[in-house]
Amino acid sequence: MDLFRLFFVAYRQQGPCPVDPVVYRLNMDRQDEQDKKNGTMTVDAQKNLRPAILCVAPNGARRTRRDHPNLATTPSELGRAAAESLEAGAAMIHLHVRDRNMAHTLEAGAYRPAIRAIRSQVGGKLVIQVTTESCGLYRPEEQMRLVRELRPEAVSLSIGEILPDPTFETRVAEFLDWLRAEGIFAQFIVFDANQVRFLVQLIHRGIVPYSDPCVLFVLGRYTPNQQSAPSDLDPLLEASPFGEAWFLCAFGKHELACVDRALARGGHARIGFENNFYRPDGTRATSNAELVGLAATRARHRGRSLANADQARELFSRLL
Repeated sequence: MDLFRLFFVAYRQQGPCPVDPVVYRLNMDRQDEQDKKNGTMTVDAQKNLRPAILCVAPNGARRTRRDHPNLATTPSELGRAAAESLEAGAAMIHLHVRDRNMAHTLEAGAYRPAIRAIRSQVGGKLVIQVTTESCGLYRPEEQMRLVRELRPEAVSLSIGEILPDPTFETRVAEFLDWLRAEGIFAQFIVFDANQVRFLVQLIHRGIVPYSDPCVLFVLGRYTPNQQSAPSDLDPLLEASPFGEAWFLCAFGKHELACVDRALARGGHARIGFENNFYRPDGTRATSNAELVGLAATRARHRGRSLANADQARELFSRLL
């Protein structure tokens, strides 16, 4: 069966599932109390003992200042966004960079000034994760070449992009073995339950050399108007055997409600202008740090402390 074709069929079949974030938070609080009465909080309560890792995603591949005047694109702007987000509670930054024309690029030479600028602002207090997003421009060999040339601390890999067809399996397996040997933290991005199951198959076949990899569940990317809802997380978790280090990011104005759902289920979160510009009340946030701060408040409300970068590194190291 062509699993990649199944991915795209699933994308087309997805529909919107709107939710009012304020009502959602109230309902979640009531559900917590009911779960305690029913004795069904045991597993989540244990997970909530783990510190929550918040990753800021300040820009994305496609955003411009036409979308938000405070979008960080230059190295100095990314450095400031990193420092502000660290102060707000982030332990990690997901990094996209631009070329001279302010377009998405996977050139290692464009990443180095941005990484230096971030390190000059925060030192080692944030894990820096670089993207390999193709944005319809880059082939898997170019995505892998970026990582080999740059040797970043951490990297995100969309399972559907890095393995567009079976002819890439050998090269991807060799690349992932190299990645692990180099101690580079890998996060695998999945968009639906079919991709979760596909990742599990790749692990069983030895192509992905991690038994319990770090994964990022992306909600809302292929829904109308790129809007997500907390319930969109459920099918991915039902298909997922991964428990140690799963993250969520959510497109649209209900980002915080989705993040809250993940935090309540023991997950971690990626937040920021890459996916959303809005506060839960529908007004536009002024900065990435503001959105990180809102997520930090929800984590504390859920009884979870905030992980720092060293705690995040310790977790990622266990997965190598």
